[in-house]
Amino acid sequence: MPSVRRKSRSRPVRGADRRHAILARVAEEQTIHVGELAHDLGCSEMTIRRDIRRLERDGFIRQTYGGATAHITRSFDISFNARALLAAREKRLIGMRAAALVEAAGVLFVGIGSTTEQFARYLPARSGLSIVTPILPISSMLGTRSLRVVMLGGNVLRDELTCHGPIAIDTLAQYRFDAAVIGAAGISARWGITELTEEEAAVQRAALERTERVIVIADGSKVGATAPIVVAPAREIATLVTDPSAPASELAALRTLGIEVLIAERAAPARLDSIGHAAVHAASAR
Repeated sequence: MPSVRRKSRSRPVRGADRRHAILARVAEEQTIHVGELAHDLGCSEMTIRRDIRRLERDGFIRQTYGGATAHITRSFDISFNARALLAAREKRLIGMRAAALVEAAGVLFVGIGSTTEQFARYLPARSGLSIVTPILPISSMLGTRSLRVVMLGGNVLRDELTCHGPIAIDTLAQYRFDAAVIGAAGISARWGITELTEEEAAVQRAALERTERVIVIADGSKVGATAPIVVAPAREIATLVTDPSAPASELAALRTLGIEVLIAERAAPARLDSIGHAAVHAASAR
């Protein structure tokens, strides 16, 4: 008996919404199929291919070919560096959600952490945007896009591939940032932002002293956790983006400090036809 498929949408879907839906599907499943997306979004396969070509051109996804079935399967995967490929699904969704928070920024600091690599992956390229970062993989990835990238320089931490030391700090002193988007080894209401090493903490701390807004992006395992080195108190954080696994009691404590808490959640596949929920759904204070 043939499988029953949903009827296509009758209303046209805006291009930006379609592309958000495509990115949400990639984040959810890692591979997508043109025919399925066209059906779910109520448009032609040619329209989906145009959207995918644009996303590929902007560096969001990479097209691959394969398939052993009767029809040609076109799949697409996110072109991370090797470390980012190990990131959890939650980190990809957090990165996607955080990228939408800085659309008006002109100068951004992008800090240490595998979650910030995901943020950089979903950051739209635009000519008026400057990124300052200590992370070699991020500078390499963003350096191919139509934006300005400044690598801090200095000594390189081998395991983390991040720069630190006097050269990095001196370079930071030349800039002011509209926002600093950073990861954290731990984030708590009591101890604030904490890191594992003095070198990483010093770079993060220097950047936060020169920014208008602090955005921390961390998966739920980091919320309520603490690391040995304090970067900054929690009250300096404007926004925390995390996932549903974060402890509710700790999130409540952070909110009492005036911190905006956003929860990045998976889009349900069955609701891809509802564009309001097709991209990553983020719920603030619950």
